[in-house]
Amino acid sequence: MFKKLVAIEPVGLIPSAEKELKKFTHELIMYDDIPKDDDEVAARIGDADGVLLSYTSRITRSALEKCPQVKYIGMCCSLYSPESANVDIHFANSRGITVTGIRDYGDEGVVEYVVSELVRCFHGFEQEAWDGIPREITGLKAGIIGLGKSGGMIADALHFFGADIAYFSRSEKPDAAKKGYQFMPLRELLKTCEVVCCCLNKNTVLLYEEEFACFGNKKILFNTGLSPAWEEKPFINWLNDSDNLVYCDTVGALGGEHLLNHPGVRCMQVSTGRTQQAFVRLSEKVLANLTAYFENK
Repeated sequence: MFKKLVAIEPVGLIPSAEKELKKFTHELIMYDDIPKDDDEVAARIGDADGVLLSYTSRITRSALEKCPQVKYIGMCCSLYSPESANVDIHFANSRGITVTGIRDYGDEGVVEYVVSELVRCFHGFEQEAWDGIPREITGLKAGIIGLGKSGGMIADALHFFGADIAYFSRSEKPDAAKKGYQFMPLRELLKTCEVVCCCLNKNTVLLYEEEFACFGNKKILFNTGLSPAWEEKPFINWLNDSDNLVYCDTVGALGGEHLLNHPGVRCMQVSTGRTQQAFVRLSEKVLANLTAYFENK
């Protein structure tokens, strides 16, 4: 057991999971607000040997250097790579600290968001229809950039409604080919597709000036990642064409509040992956990570 387990911010666990945490520690402390800086993060961790956090705070080297008792950090949020994580994993590992994270807990809500917004746009629900008259997803040329778990689910959903799916990824996916999805180089995909969904890891940028030039106008761009998939200046230049639209659920995915009032921006300002069901899946995976940590010690 941990001597002390501290959640330095709200971590999204359901009440029954919070009770389960007590089985892993002699002392449990759970903060209900977000620490403002590294010093406050370090102060909250203190002499704890176990730490939990979500995606709204960071645990940096500076904070960890002040907390020598830490043995375990549980990220109650997505972990795809050390470079994209909100924990300095390389430094943590060099200190013998185990860092765990979770994946694939909020994808279903994101898929529903993409389909919902696209249907509203095409049919003209509470807005002008994309083509002036209502249309279906049937026959749409849709591109997916990043065919991981969520990208694959979005592709499957759009394909179900009759879209023609192309994708760009680090490698071709045999399972995608079996479904009839076509692998394309990035710029070819942008030229070919009317709607493109970026489903990339945090801090991954693939769209620059030449990519937006290939994309052209009368296009729709979705970003379902946690950060912009584009360089801002060419993105704004592309967006300034009145025929183009971008959909993001959060300000973080858009790139900042300064873009919210742009007429081509459709931003919900809410994480569409944070649903009742997602919190259950998150809780189960966080507890499973803790169980595995102690079983492997």
